[in-house]
Amino acid sequence: MEVLSYSSAPCCDAVNLRWKLIVKSTSSHQFSLPGFRKNRVLGAKFDVRRKFLSCYNLDQSFLKQLNHQGGFRSLNTSENFKHVGQILSNGSSDGYVIGGEEDASISETGEPGTKVLIPGLPDESKGESGATVSSCFWEWKPKFNVHYEKAGCENLGSPPVLLLPGFGVGSFHYEKQLKDLGLDFRVWAIDFLGQGRSLPFEDPAPRNEEEGVSDTKDVLWGFGEKSEPWASELVYSIDLWQDQVRYFIEEVIGEPVYIAGNSLGGFVALYFAACNPHLVKGVTLLNATPFWGFLPNPTRSPRLSKIFPSAGSFPLPPTVRKLTEIVWQKISDPRSIAEVLKQVYADHSTNVDKVFSRILETSEHPAAAASFASIMLAPQGQLSFRDALSRCQMNNVPICLMYGKEDPWVKPLWGLQVKQQVPEAPYYEISPAGHCPHDEVPEVVNYLLRGWIKNLETGGLVALPLLDAPEGMQNNIARDLEFVRDGAKKVVNVRFFASKFSVWDFISSFIISRLRKLELKS
Repeated sequence: MEVLSYSSAPCCDAVNLRWKLIVKSTSSHQFSLPGFRKNRVLGAKFDVRRKFLSCYNLDQSFLKQLNHQGGFRSLNTSENFKHVGQILSNGSSDGYVIGGEEDASISETGEPGTKVLIPGLPDESKGESGATVSSCFWEWKPKFNVHYEKAGCENLGSPPVLLLPGFGVGSFHYEKQLKDLGLDFRVWAIDFLGQGRSLPFEDPAPRNEEEGVSDTKDVLWGFGEKSEPWASELVYSIDLWQDQVRYFIEEVIGEPVYIAGNSLGGFVALYFAACNPHLVKGVTLLNATPFWGFLPNPTRSPRLSKIFPSAGSFPLPPTVRKLTEIVWQKISDPRSIAEVLKQVYADHSTNVDKVFSRILETSEHPAAAASFASIMLAPQGQLSFRDALSRCQMNNVPICLMYGKEDPWVKPLWGLQVKQQVPEAPYYEISPAGHCPHDEVPEVVNYLLRGWIKNLETGGLVALPLLDAPEGMQNNIARDLEFVRDGAKKVVNVRFFASKFSVWDFISSFIISRLRKLELKS
């Protein structure tokens, strides 16, 4: 089995899967190819305009012609190639295709037959520059200032992508997507109101001078007995966030978007798409939490909701303020934050220093504790996760599922339940990866997201990631994705669950993967 790489860089290498150098040429588009078993080789043709790779089977008799003419472009593909499908490229100047003998294939049990090389993130140490990221503020309403980051806005005509963060983080959690995907798309990431840098600039419920307060309370906003007029109806709820997203798309982006969300952001993305299908081109769920909110929704349960008159609004009840002080001291402690990050990242070698420092910075904001209390007491949305999913399905909103297998909170079972309800949705299970696969293995998530968007944009002419052709959706697939990070090679396994999916497929796939691991160990 061999690997061909095609690149616009000054040097191209042909290597085998053991990463032993076979040929090195100083010509930009020229290869010297070794002999191949069965006189066959899987070749690649890169189309710069459409940014995808077409795969062909080449006869050995054309290899000399290939070398003599300096590349694939001058060959008559209509006469000399047997087209076997299209594989989406990484969207930058480099594309990689892994092929092998004709009988090398993926079995229906999902066992890997090939390894796929995917691009790493832009490496500034090698002179590779990512997209420029800009930090901005948008005033949605008086005193409601929304922070967001954007990249790739110079890519006029490219698909717009909106990224929604999980609970406790913000747009900073998508830095690796902004810099990479921003090279091809127009990308935005927002901070939900009450989180990140979208916390209020003013105290929503200031204390008056007559209130006897301790030194600890002096640094906390939102703990007074009376709310400011602008905050009288403020509740950091799922409905507020979906409204925030709607107005942001209408007023800032100005056109329908591909929307992706992690954890809480996944719930909001699905909820928003269910309520506003005309503003959504597709939804990607990254370990989306399948529920949000502890208190009943006033619309769905009017009688029950009357038992909880506060429901996250300001001013907070005295008992809530006292309890929040105790809880907040614990969860905002740097050691607690570090412990949570250790839980949700499966690969503890992942550098989370920036994420840690930004979460800690947010927790030190004077409005953070009261915002946390409002979020925890906010009512559930008018739609459940399952209802939102059904409505998206009814409105033909495309959905893609990408779930880290080692997530300790949103177990793979939740993603598989979504897959069962929407069997046509592509489902990619990534391992090892935890609750935040976009930050833990951004190379993989970016590759899959980029490929899924190109598949939709071309109306299916470009196959989904890991599939050689659209009909491949009928079979389960498992492949190892290999990339370079910080000068070292890393391998991540990705399993694609086909449209003909059942729980037994998942169980059998899990058993086979375990047996294979035991076999390798022995």
